[in-house]
Amino acid sequence: MPELPEVEVSRLGIEPHIKHQSVSKVIVHQRQLRWPVPEQVSLLEGQVISAVKRRAKYLLLESPLGTAILHLGMSGNLRVVAQDTPLKKHDHIEFHFANGLALRLNDPRRFGACLWQGVTEEHSVFAKLGPEPLTEAFTAEHLYAASRGKKVAIKQFIMDNQVVVGVGNIYANESLFKAGIHPKREAGKVSLQRYERLTPIIKETLASAIKQGGTTLKDFAQSDGKPGYFAQELLVYGRKGEPCVSCETTLKEIRLGQRSTVYCPQCQR
Repeated sequence: MPELPEVEVSRLGIEPHIKHQSVSKVIVHQRQLRWPVPEQVSLLEGQVISAVKRRAKYLLLESPLGTAILHLGMSGNLRVVAQDTPLKKHDHIEFHFANGLALRLNDPRRFGACLWQGVTEEHSVFAKLGPEPLTEAFTAEHLYAASRGKKVAIKQFIMDNQVVVGVGNIYANESLFKAGIHPKREAGKVSLQRYERLTPIIKETLASAIKQGGTTLKDFAQSDGKPGYFAQELLVYGRKGEPCVSCETTLKEIRLGQRSTVYCPQCQR
């Protein structure tokens, strides 16, 4: 599943091609995605895209009349192509623009979404989301207060979108290693001092991934729409059985919340 940096790079990739462009047509080839595509999405026709934003893993195509909300699900991707480009299998939705380009949502497993939000409302998918990790609203004090009395493992705690959005499996592994925190430690037993170390590390880890992804995305309109997981120097994720980069202890793997969790038993306490 694309994580926050991958979704942000998708946003950066499509924005130059569709921002300030008028939508000439909305074509829905498959209405049955994770949720049925609402008819109101066609209200974008004739509207100018005023902004391309991201909230958690949702992309928002804003217009004066309302906002189309896109989610890539488990396997979805967005492509910017010429409107006469032949459709690919699993191209479910197209947004045509006055500049001759089309934005296409391709999703083989149909776990993605296309929703609609009016200008005076907030869609229910945003109702319980925590703060964005790259904003000032995400602080050590926020994590510390939210964790009091929680027995859940710290890794699962920081991956909870009601606590903070967008800290997916890869970046939770990496951040906890850098902070020296064992992924199974109870969130409620992590001190404020350790949260003060962890919070900026989460921010730096995500920001670095976005920067790396942006540098690999030379021309989104000519790509396959899959920025993917960037070629990063991952310290623990995917390195089970290899030596720790800090102490050379063999990295171990466990399952937390049915997700692969790799850590150093020496460096992380």
